[in-house]
Amino acid sequence: MASHIGKLPVAIPAGVEVSIEGQNFSVKGSKGSDSYTIPEGITGAVEGGEIVLTAADDERQTRAYHGLSRSIIASMVKGVHEGYTKTLDIIGTGYRAQMKGKGIEFSLGYSHTITVQPPEGIEFELPNANQVIVKGTDKQVVGQAAANIRKLREPEPYKGKGIKYTDEHILRKAGKAGK
Repeated sequence: MASHIGKLPVAIPAGVEVSIEGQNFSVKGSKGSDSYTIPEGITGAVEGGEIVLTAADDERQTRAYHGLSRSIIASMVKGVHEGYTKTLDIIGTGYRAQMKGKGIEFSLGYSHTITVQPPEGIEFELPNANQVIVKGTDKQVVGQAAANIRKLREPEPYKGKGIKYTDEHILRKAGKAGK
């Protein structure tokens, strides 16, 4: 019984170069390049425009690494070909963001402004003062950078003020009951 996810081949889109040398996997595309070390017990090969991973045995840990490796490799291929984005909305009177060099300066109702610099391989975009777009090739780093920005002022449940993901739904609470 092998990993269901691990058995699925990863399609290589046009314009993406893949190389597997032993346990080292690297991918290069129009958006950038990335590399990954495949765990022991998993072997990778390029067969007819697809990446196929096979497990050496059927032990529990090997099956887990099989599926994990396949998911990471698929994310890397998509990242260097299309890239990943996360969009955040800033909600609240007086809450806004503005570009400060490569970073962003946030005014979030505190007594001071907060400046956030992008991590390696990440870009910030501001279509307007109340929306931030985080872009990059690494799915994990894009998600972490967006989560760090959201953590500056998480949305509160009464008025919904704060920084939230565009597709996030905030559960609202009723305020005080009037007489």
